[in-house]
Amino acid sequence: MSGRQALTRRTVWPALAGVAQAASMAMPGSGHAQGWLQILSLLWLARGLVQITQTQGLRLKPIMRLAAWQGGVFATAWLAGSFWWLYVSMHDVGGLPSVLAVLAVLALAAALALYYALAAAAWVGLSSGLGRQVLSPWQRSALFAALWTLAELMRGQWLTGFPWGAGGYAHVDGMLSVWAPWVGVYGIGALAAGLAMRLALAGWGWRAVPPLALVWGLCWGMKAWSPAFTASTGTAQVELLQANISQNAKFDVNSGIRDALQWYDARLRSSSQALVVAPETAIPLLPRHLPPTYWPDLEKHFAEPGRPLALVGVPLGSSSAGYTNSLVALGSQGLAAYQYDKHHLVPFGEFIPPGFVWFVRQMQIPLGDFRSGGLHQAPIHWQGQRLAPNICYEDLFGEELAARFKDPLQAPTAFVNVSNIAWFGDTLAVDQHLNISRMRAMELSRPMLRATNTGATAIIDHQGRVTQQLPRFTRGTLIGSYEGRTGLTPYARWATAWGLKPLWAICAVVLLLAAWRRRTAP
Repeated sequence: MSGRQALTRRTVWPALAGVAQAASMAMPGSGHAQGWLQILSLLWLARGLVQITQTQGLRLKPIMRLAAWQGGVFATAWLAGSFWWLYVSMHDVGGLPSVLAVLAVLALAAALALYYALAAAAWVGLSSGLGRQVLSPWQRSALFAALWTLAELMRGQWLTGFPWGAGGYAHVDGMLSVWAPWVGVYGIGALAAGLAMRLALAGWGWRAVPPLALVWGLCWGMKAWSPAFTASTGTAQVELLQANISQNAKFDVNSGIRDALQWYDARLRSSSQALVVAPETAIPLLPRHLPPTYWPDLEKHFAEPGRPLALVGVPLGSSSAGYTNSLVALGSQGLAAYQYDKHHLVPFGEFIPPGFVWFVRQMQIPLGDFRSGGLHQAPIHWQGQRLAPNICYEDLFGEELAARFKDPLQAPTAFVNVSNIAWFGDTLAVDQHLNISRMRAMELSRPMLRATNTGATAIIDHQGRVTQQLPRFTRGTLIGSYEGRTGLTPYARWATAWGLKPLWAICAVVLLLAAWRRRTAP
């Protein structure tokens, strides 16, 4: 093989496959997820790993290094392609020099790609007998699914976790979506990884038909069965507000702050719906920094009998007690004061990791050092519904939302997500986040009400379908109805009881069995 051919096979093709994996999360142009493309792109990587195990004349360590390289290149391209819009927040909004912003995105992607590089190397090391087959094709496929899922879990939970762009999100509309209420997004990702490897081992032609037919048959049967895990708690009306204030203007006293205070005050007061929701930091100042009568007048307005319940995003706290990114409830006098504090904070955006103060100082934006709220915060009881808030990217962590079902008397009947994605401009981050919320709705069989600054402001039903949506990057309100639900999906049951530990355990058992089989093989 020539040097150019080696470069193409070992670097160019894995990188292109990684880019395709990123596109599968939200296709440029439409924003729709493409599950088939996610499997196809992972199939291309898997095919390359299979070819490595068939390489003649190489010892184990060299082929493991080659596998790690291809897995790392694939994952770096995939992850950088999934969250490239971080460049917008750092450069366009934060003023970080473009070279540093690009390097920061690539460095983050490359660091997270190490998990997948390790998974690829481990698969080659455990499944390759260097001339003998120690595992069957189905066993090798299960091993790849386990290792790939362990990499996903590490990325999603270690070092605060950053699971954006996990492979399972590509399947919110695909055939594997029927498994969401059973195994969640990581389980779907494991099924997709196992299928990709099984197809890679089958090669092209008729041998790929049986595994495809098996998976299709299982999904079709699951969809035909389609048990109802939850029951209705009734419908209710909601108004969701979207001011469309750019992040560059958001903290400008003469533009964004003035605009936000005037528009949200007018829209909140004029709402005639039972529930009205303003997005994350809709009020961008601490209450004590607002005009003297602004916040007391809002509280007084909603305390009057017959007024709706208003949920408003606002920062709270003090230098001594610490600051919180919060959602507060403004309601009638009979409603107890309610405040939800964001639990899962964003590194660099809401807290500064040790040793990175120098990096944050390069960006001329008001980054907070917030205090985290508790994991088990009570929902809002309102008109027969229990509304559980989550703020911005907290809805990436399905296991944390599932933890709110521990107390049946406090179990949510609907989720309310308030977000501000203006940090990332008019990019696919909006579509990706919408698909993430849809996956949470399918996993937990609960509607998700999304009030955002720039989009996507939407009502998602308990089956993950977007029933109503405002045009993004426009100013307006979305008025619609939602149906609360009670009961638990299988995913909600096991994730509530054990978090993601069952997935960790299953993957670890598969890994240990493969290691034992290789060690004892003749």
